[in-house]
Amino acid sequence: MFSSAGFAVFTMLIALLPGYESIGMASYWLLVFLRFVDGIFLGGGYTGAIPLALEATRKDRRGLVGGLIMVGFPAAYLSTNLLAVLMFALFPLSGLHSPYAQWGWRLPFMLGALLAAVLTLFYVFKVEESTVWQVEIAGKSDKLPLSDLLTGKSARSLAQIFLLMTGLWMTQNMITLFLPVGLLTRILKLDHVQISATLVFTYTVMLFSYIGAGMLSQKIGRKAFFVIVGVLILTAGAGVLYVLACVDHLPFAMVVALVCALAILVTSPWGVVVTYINERFVTDVRATGFGVGFSLSVIVPSFYAFYLSWLGTFMSARLAPVILLFVGGVIVTLDALIGPETCQVDF
Repeated sequence: MFSSAGFAVFTMLIALLPGYESIGMASYWLLVFLRFVDGIFLGGGYTGAIPLALEATRKDRRGLVGGLIMVGFPAAYLSTNLLAVLMFALFPLSGLHSPYAQWGWRLPFMLGALLAAVLTLFYVFKVEESTVWQVEIAGKSDKLPLSDLLTGKSARSLAQIFLLMTGLWMTQNMITLFLPVGLLTRILKLDHVQISATLVFTYTVMLFSYIGAGMLSQKIGRKAFFVIVGVLILTAGAGVLYVLACVDHLPFAMVVALVCALAILVTSPWGVVVTYINERFVTDVRATGFGVGFSLSVIVPSFYAFYLSWLGTFMSARLAPVILLFVGGVIVTLDALIGPETCQVDF
């Protein structure tokens, strides 16, 4: 409740932020500060919400529920793209004093703040703590200390999850960051309409791939799923990206089809990963383990642009993202092989 309420407040403050013409460079630094604090509240929100949802789910349905939870990720990208198109259509951007630059950009932040406020009220009146947490944690005097997560019995789980997520963030960056700016814009040189259409198709397909991945992992096991998909990323995924990046004059329809195939190959593990991470930790440190393993592992992969630049010094700049995707797939595969099967674990 605290996290979602804080997110609502700070998102609304961003929407109400005075512009550069009013307070000068202070507007820039206030924006950076508000975004930083907003991110802390957002991180705390999903770190608490996802373990709560999975702890309240039957063991045989955790794969499906984990996939449904992560549907919010591509759904957010899809809705954001559609909302951006709508905002630009209603409030044209044509200079500093145009409607979008002055106040149109504020409306999506206001909408996000209102949605977060509704979520907070839902928590207050409709959501209870999970039975697992109430039985195992509430009122216990011998809770595991945080040090157990870092140096105790849970440390191996954290290390394995951290490595897995490093590989997954590395490959994911190729879809959410490199794909729209590096591939579609700079290499393929698509226009704005073609880019928007490609992304809308891609994120729509991703909605279903997350659910399918979660259900498949419930059938074959989490470990087998990650091993299989890791191998597919470093082989088929790298091959598809090579065609997109290195083969010139591809028909637009083929570009859309290949991008959708690449997105399914690379992002499908995200329909399983939240379930797997929560199954790796005991209740005492589950939310913290999930937050640390899921979030802090983004740091090393987030410098992907520097890795691409470094690789581009001794190979084709078009080939560099293919190598980076391959490396990410190798990390995912090897890490899945050393990790345990968790599908039937009891919380």
